[in-house]
Amino acid sequence: WRSKLLRAVVLGPPGSARARCARGSPAASGSQHLSSGQFLRESLGGGGAGPGPRLRSCLGDGSGSIPLLPSRSFPSPCPCARPGFPRTLGQARALDGICQLDLVISLNIPFETLKDRLSARWVHPGSGRVYNMDFNPPHSQGVDDLTGEPLVQRDEDRPEAVAARLRKYKDAAKPVIELYKSRGILHSFSGTETNKIWPYVYSLLSSRIPPILSEEEH
Repeated sequence: WRSKLLRAVVLGPPGSARARCARGSPAASGSQHLSSGQFLRESLGGGGAGPGPRLRSCLGDGSGSIPLLPSRSFPSPCPCARPGFPRTLGQARALDGICQLDLVISLNIPFETLKDRLSARWVHPGSGRVYNMDFNPPHSQGVDDLTGEPLVQRDEDRPEAVAARLRKYKDAAKPVIELYKSRGILHSFSGTETNKIWPYVYSLLSSRIPPILSEEEH
């Protein structure tokens, strides 16, 4: 029932575990979640006539990704939680033309914590599996648990790039957060450990998501 959907986004700096909030939400069993960062990496890596070249050409204004997202990322028949998107005020304004949000979750993690977390992050290129050398290391140093293939550290996760990413996020996110705060739909959660923040986020989502009725009950 379209009128009873909960449309939510999860905002937070890089490394704040936005995707966990989307995948682990009470609506996750009936929803599709989008990691905007992963989507953009996949699209930029595409060749030929795919969206990669088009996407590169329009990312400069901070809102160019909007035309590419709806067909893949906004399924109409299910609740949705979107991690990390919108990233700019331009994207937030454009999103208004696609759907009206019911809830915005903002994750506030100290930047020093995020710098340490991101700099310790390594990934398996083929699958996107993420490891953290501090709290989620692979079984064998430097290789993926399932395939045994080498892990890599993305350029954006190298220590020298992390600080710049966090500063950029702070500048871009401030007006987005203020916009949703002024609408009365912003809920902020602060802390240094995802496991301690998550129960509060889950409780909020549980209180806002209506029960899914069977065909007979409808």
